Amino acid sequence: MILFTSPDFEPMAEALRERAPELHRGRYKVGRFDNGELRIEIETPVEGEPCAVLGSIAPPDERFLSALLLGDTLRKEGAYGISAVLPYLAYSRQDKDKPGQSLAAAWTGALLKASGFDCAITVDVHSAEDGRLFPIPLHSLSAERVFADALKQHRLTQATIIAPDEGAIGRCEAIRNAAGMADVPIAWFEKQRTDAGIVHSRFIGQVGLQAVLVDDILDTGATLLSACGRLLCAGVEDIQIMVTHGLFTGTEWQGLWNLGVSRIFCTDTVPLPTGIETKRIVVLPVAAVLAEALTNINEAVRAGC
Repeated sequence: MILFTSPDFEPMAEALRERAPELHRGRYKVGRFDNGELRIEIETPVEGEPCAVLGSIAPPDERFLSALLLGDTLRKEGAYGISAVLPYLAYSRQDKDKPGQSLAAAWTGALLKASGFDCAITVDVHSAEDGRLFPIPLHSLSAERVFADALKQHRLTQATIIAPDEGAIGRCEAIRNAAGMADVPIAWFEKQRTDAGIVHSRFIGQVGLQAVLVDDILDTGATLLSACGRLLCAGVEDIQIMVTHGLFTGTEWQGLWNLGVSRIFCTDTVPLPTGIETKRIVVLPVAAVLAEALTNINEAVRAGC
C-alpha cells in the first residue's frame, strides 16, 4: 500500500511505516496556477496499487480540497482501494438533519466518494450517525487502549471516570474495561444546550477526590468548563481530562486550569496548535491503532475483497 501524507502528518506517517512495513511512501506536490486554482502532481507510480491518503479535512478549507483532488488524481492514475485516513473527522458533529441547516457529515462522505475514495478511516468518530450518513464504509477506530494505558502509567486507576453527558458513557466504559478497572464507578452529567450555552443540570453517580473526565473533542472547551465547574463544587480536588481530539480552539478552554484541572491528555489525531502552553498537556500517539487497520485493509484489498 502506498501512503500519501500531508506535511503536518509526516511524523505520524513515519510511525505508521515503522509499524507496518508494507506501507510505502507516496510522493506528490500540491501547487497552484497563477489564477489560484489548486493542482496535484503525483510523483509515485500508483497504477494497480492500493493507496491511502493521510491528513486532515479540517479548516482551512484548502486541506479538504487538496485531499479530494489528490484522491481523484490517484483514481485517474489507476490506483484502487483508495482509503482516506482522517484521524480526526472534521464536520462529523454536523450529523443531525435539522430544517434549514447543513448536514455536513453526509456532504463530507459524498465528496469523498465522488473523489475516488473507497473507504474512510478515523479515530473515535463523533457518533454512530456519521457512519449511517456516509455512502462509503467509515471505519471508526477506538482509542480506548491508548487511554487505558495512560490511566495505568499515570496511576489514575482509582479515580472516578466521568462522562460530561450521556453520549460519552460508552466511551468511558470502554476505557475503564480496557484498563481492568471494572470495580471503579462511572458517573455522568445530564447536559442541555441553551441560548446561554452549555448547562450541566444533574450529576448521576458518586465521585471521589480525583476524577478523570472523558470526551471525544476539546474544541473551545465549553462543555468541559461547565462540567469541571460542577465537579469543583462537588468537592473534587484533582481533575484530569482525556479527549481524543484536542483542537484547543481560541482561549476559553484555558479556564480549565482554574477549575481543578491538573492535566489534559489528548491523542495526536490533530497536531497541537502553535503557541499553546504544553507543560500540562500529554499527547498520546495512535499510530499503533491506525497501522493495524491499514494492514487489515491492505490485505483485504489485495485479496480482492
